[in-house]
Amino acid sequence: MQDQQAELQWRDGQVPVSTRFDDPYFSLENGLAETRHVFLDGNDLPGRFRDGFHIAELGFGTGLNMLTAWAAWEQAGHQSALHFTSFEAFPMVPVDMAKALAAFPSLSSWRDRFLEVWTGEGTCDLDTMRLTVIKGDARQTLPAWAGRADAWFLDGFSPAKNPELWGESLLSEVACHTAPGGTVATYTAAGFVRRGLMNAGFEVSRVPGYGRKRHMVRGFLA
Repeated sequence: MQDQQAELQWRDGQVPVSTRFDDPYFSLENGLAETRHVFLDGNDLPGRFRDGFHIAELGFGTGLNMLTAWAAWEQAGHQSALHFTSFEAFPMVPVDMAKALAAFPSLSSWRDRFLEVWTGEGTCDLDTMRLTVIKGDARQTLPAWAGRADAWFLDGFSPAKNPELWGESLLSEVACHTAPGGTVATYTAAGFVRRGLMNAGFEVSRVPGYGRKRHMVRGFLA
């Protein structure tokens, strides 16, 4: 795969939109509230947090989901490291991440600590956060990953515009890299995504989505 970065436009000066996929990186209504509803509540977090907890994600984007999880981890009183692994084909350069994340001042403490050391990919040890961003097409990089996550954030661009990140074979790999009792959550309720997760072995439920999205999906792996 060629070395590629995110290609952006900016809506209202602060919401990044992928020109490659014609899709915003987070909700135009309230990206932080959406992340909390979909990915934290959708995975029963922070209630399930424990030492050694591991979150994995498809689509790192601005880093908003990671920062939101990290903030929840510290606010819950955990002093050990939360493990977070994200798979990203088109990483955003740090200066663009800083511009996008400026929209969320309540995360400024975690944002500033992160951006102070982040180079754009690879690993990052932030004391209470152990971050790894694996660059490349997840259809190749996820099968090669040795880890297993307790919770998955499926946050690729819209399935209609980025179907490669929602295919049944990739969702099967998500299941293979999920610990027993692990969960998955995503903002989309597209039928083929639900079926792909069910065929991969998840018990899937459709629940109320955030904002204008009537439904989202969450799943449990016994």
